[in-house]
Amino acid sequence: MNRRTIVIGSLVLGAAAFAGGAWQVARRRGAVQTAAIAETLQAQPDALVRPHSPILGSADAPVTLVEFFDPSCEACRAFHPAVSRLLRDHPEQLRVVLRYAPFHQGSDEGVRILEAARMQDRFVPVLDALLDQQPRWAAHGAPRLDWAWQVAGEAGLDLAKAGSDRLHPAITAVLNQDMADVEVLQIRGTPTFFLNGERLTDLSIEKLRAAVTDAVNAQ
Repeated sequence: MNRRTIVIGSLVLGAAAFAGGAWQVARRRGAVQTAAIAETLQAQPDALVRPHSPILGSADAPVTLVEFFDPSCEACRAFHPAVSRLLRDHPEQLRVVLRYAPFHQGSDEGVRILEAARMQDRFVPVLDALLDQQPRWAAHGAPRLDWAWQVAGEAGLDLAKAGSDRLHPAITAVLNQDMADVEVLQIRGTPTFFLNGERLTDLSIEKLRAAVTDAVNAQ
């Protein structure tokens, strides 16, 4: 074994050790955060589900999936079909509670559109349309909110009424409360899911589907 081989081998081992150490640090940090969130929920259980929160599925279902989402979030758009499929697969056993985490520019207006749609009993079709057509209006740094309103109108929203409702104090209160809960629960990205009160980590669509299926089967 020559000197060059020894040096390369040492570098590889060093990189592997660094990666392993970083993984352990991230894992410990995640465990600390999970414990802190659990403690917060014990002290403030209403921070996860508020009376104003939109519910998809059966309101009294035994399994609750809470999703903190941003209507401008590309990952939320990617997860949306999977969440919808879970609701179709478990219509009586699962409810999905939506919470707003409007981190992107213009997302607060997206929330106002959705809440105005809820006032007209058009929440689901407008939600589906906004996420389906997200690339059309939610360009990061330069959102086309006029197009977002157009998409909502195409989904059946009465735009004249919604335009007057968008600044309704109740809608502003929903935004303010959800953002306060986002801060309390240390939500840093979307989508963030809680299943029966426990935060899901190491998230993927397949892992989400498996976790929900296991929770339903445990009932």
